[in-house]
Amino acid sequence: MAEPRSDVLPVIIAGGGPIGLITALGLVHHGVPCVILEEDSALSLDTKAGTVLTRTLEVLARYNALDPVLRASVRIDEIGETDRSSDVPQKSILTANLADETQFPFVINIPQHHLEPVLHDRLDALAPGTVRMRHRVTGFEQHTDGVTVAFDSPDGPGTIEGSYLLGCDGGRSFVREQLGARVDGMTLEERYMLIDLEADLDVSSPRDYPYLSYFGDSTEWMILVRQPHCWRFLFPLAAGAAEPTPAELQQKVLRFIGDVDSRVIGTNIYSVHHRVASQWQSDRVFLMGDAAHLITPMWALGLNTGVLDASNLPWRLSWVLRGWADPELLAGYEAEQSPIALRGSGEIAEAARKRMGRAGDAADVINNDNAWAAAMTRTLLGVVLDVDGSGRGGIIVNREADAPLELGQRVPDAPVFGPAGRHTLHELCADSFVALYFTDARRQPPIPGDDETPGLRHRIVSRWDAPENTGLRPQSLFDPGERATRTLGVPENTLVLLRPDGHVAAIEPWDPRDPSHHARGAQAYRRITRPSERITHG
Repeated sequence: MAEPRSDVLPVIIAGGGPIGLITALGLVHHGVPCVILEEDSALSLDTKAGTVLTRTLEVLARYNALDPVLRASVRIDEIGETDRSSDVPQKSILTANLADETQFPFVINIPQHHLEPVLHDRLDALAPGTVRMRHRVTGFEQHTDGVTVAFDSPDGPGTIEGSYLLGCDGGRSFVREQLGARVDGMTLEERYMLIDLEADLDVSSPRDYPYLSYFGDSTEWMILVRQPHCWRFLFPLAAGAAEPTPAELQQKVLRFIGDVDSRVIGTNIYSVHHRVASQWQSDRVFLMGDAAHLITPMWALGLNTGVLDASNLPWRLSWVLRGWADPELLAGYEAEQSPIALRGSGEIAEAARKRMGRAGDAADVINNDNAWAAAMTRTLLGVVLDVDGSGRGGIIVNREADAPLELGQRVPDAPVFGPAGRHTLHELCADSFVALYFTDARRQPPIPGDDETPGLRHRIVSRWDAPENTGLRPQSLFDPGERATRTLGVPENTLVLLRPDGHVAAIEPWDPRDPSHHARGAQAYRRITRPSERITHG
């Protein structure tokens, strides 16, 4: 975690839900002071959002917040799908297929009203006093060096000066409304019904369905989620149908699980939207999470897509506030995340919803014959960002495990060994860009020192360890059996530049014998962080 800066104005976050809290954890991780203004007097008590995907676990690990979340959750390695009318299981998604890709080859179930307190407590331990409850944002004004945010609080109206304002204030975002941004898309005619039930479906009345199970049906699909403290059931509510009572919802569940002793502990009936904001940034104001996109909450792509926003923006703000990057770096946030919400998560979630209801035009968005690609897609590890404006961004649905590394891809979290012990690639770039030189360490290739360019480190990756007398040992990563090299699929003498969010920023040939190549890592880095300088290859 970077040292906190005391010489910059805090970033102001409107909204203390999970995206606001995770964004704040990211800013704190990168040394950026921040303040959350949350209008409610307490954290959410609503029964909603229940599954956290693998990519989100990686983001929480990077922000030093994963351990308490895991302690409060249920971990699962199988996502099941069953045809409800015939009770015939389809092919499950087995997350263990991702063991070479990530340190967390599983997903977790934890309800949002349990997740938020865990995130809040972790944030308060790292940066006490960051969250200010009962502070409702009432307006903001941008100026050259920052933004002035007005609020109402128990002590009356007030203002706070910040460097940037982040709208994490949900689907009815006040910040978005003030920006005048449209939300293009649709609201579904059907609504969703959610019920949390205490019941023993493991011992007294075992059903042995996977702890995250989807039951497709043309009449009434259903989702079953094993939460840490209960079982959660989700059904569609047809357009125009009357809202059922909790007792009626309980009977609906019992018709599925049988006559089992049970107790309703929570229900929620809510509208479903599929909308994306027309504008995510206006100078020093940004939209994130539901304020920027309302994704059909199928396959857990609502909350988890918002976490992708919280993975992308904090490091950019840190680099700009530290003077390591031009403000133009911030434009990459919307350019990369908007296509993921619109064409990635959005299209996949909509296709999954239609498939659950056995609609005639439903697309099969998962190729279950490719178990690895299916797991990558369902866990959001397959996100590829459009880092160079080429339009390549999206979420993979069919790719081979041994395919070569691609620009914009999330790098596999392969293990390597530094002088003092084991690391993973995600650990190495958690708070810095890292230039990886896949080459033969025996030839003592010339690479720059880490102190030459702020925010950038240089490392050699080789199956040959660097002896002490070469001077390269501090920057050498031992890759026994070339496991990392093979996992990434890069040839010898290749430069791979990783961003702090673990995405690949550049892949270039690198010849250690060619003096014009020696500065390629720094040049690639500066093309990203200082685009106005238009540095080209030497």
